[in-house]
Amino acid sequence: MALSYKARRRWSLVILLVGMPAYVVLAVTIMNWIDRPSIWIELLVYIGLGIAWALPFRFVFRGIGQADPDKSTSDASEKGKNNER
Repeated sequence: MALSYKARRRWSLVILLVGMPAYVVLAVTIMNWIDRPSIWIELLVYIGLGIAWALPFRFVFRGIGQADPDKSTSDASEKGKNNER
């Protein structure tokens, strides 16, 4: 089942505002449980975790920064005409 553009925008906000901070706290907590590795290994782990969180949500974030594809162009031009009056 494909999500609509509005649903993907809403889910992306939830993921970024709730999921991302929770993921950061979880990643830092896990890194604190283990003894501190060398700085290069720690950097690689954080880079890997930084990429890994976004992979499952790639379909949600795809195209969010663009205009709504479900909205027709005639609706947008009508709004522009109404604002000129």
